[in-house]
Amino acid sequence: METIAIFEAKSRLSEILAAVEHGEEFTVTKRGEPIALIVPYHQKERSEAASQLRRALIVRCREARKATPVEGVDLRAALEEGRD
Repeated sequence: METIAIFEAKSRLSEILAAVEHGEEFTVTKRGEPIALIVPYHQKERSEAASQLRRALIVRCREARKATPVEGVDLRAALEEGRD
C-alpha cells in the first residue's frame, strides 16, 4: 500500500485511479496523518459483506447465550480445572 500526501493525490488523481483499477491501494495523508484509503471498489463490497457477516454472528451468539443458561456449574472451578 502506497502512502501519498493529499496535495500529491490531487495532482496525480488519474494515475492513482488507474493503479487502483489494477488492485493497488493508497493511504492519503494530511500533514503526515492518514485520512483516507483509496481501494478498489470490489474490495469495499467484500468488506461490507464481511461486516454484515460479523454483525449476524454477534446477534446469533447473543441469542444463543440467552437461550442456553448454564445452571449448576461453578465457573471458577471449571476455569481452575482447565489451568491444571
